[in-house]
Amino acid sequence: MTVKIENRASLKTPRNTEKILQAVLETIPREHLRGLTRIVLVDTIVPDQRISLPSGTELPGLYHPKMGGQAPWCEIAMGALLPNTGFFKRLAARLNYKSNLAGILLSLQAQHYCLTIAHGIRKGHLEGAVRSYTEKYYESWRESQGGLRARIFKPFRPWLDRWARSLRKKYEAEQKKKQSA
Repeated sequence: MTVKIENRASLKTPRNTEKILQAVLETIPREHLRGLTRIVLVDTIVPDQRISLPSGTELPGLYHPKMGGQAPWCEIAMGALLPNTGFFKRLAARLNYKSNLAGILLSLQAQHYCLTIAHGIRKGHLEGAVRSYTEKYYESWRESQGGLRARIFKPFRPWLDRWARSLRKKYEAEQKKKQSA
């Protein structure tokens, strides 16, 4: 069963939006998508009374779990991905559109997986499980989308990761030293 993509947004979405969503869904195993019926693209997400949000918060995506006879589905807000204010904000949003859309879709799908398919995840550990699932499949999607630059830097990746870990460790040690002093 394929996941249906509905575009209900009045905003003009970039032309490859559905192709991007399909490419992201192809990186996820089919059994993790079981039960998820549709992805709806909307202008903004209007949360109902069940969700309490601080004022001024704009949701980029919302997962609707199975309720009664209605199957689970996801909602993605195009207004959060493509703001209409300021030239540089619009430019930055367009440049990061593909990766932001993939990240939001993967996080919504991770919520679906962790809430409905994966068993043994406690409520307190749900956020960490969703984050690790999203990072795992985002990295595999990014590698499948990579071009020349990704192929050039792939051999250097382990070395760069070790370097980043050592720098992070030094930074944390320095922060602890500053807090204790």
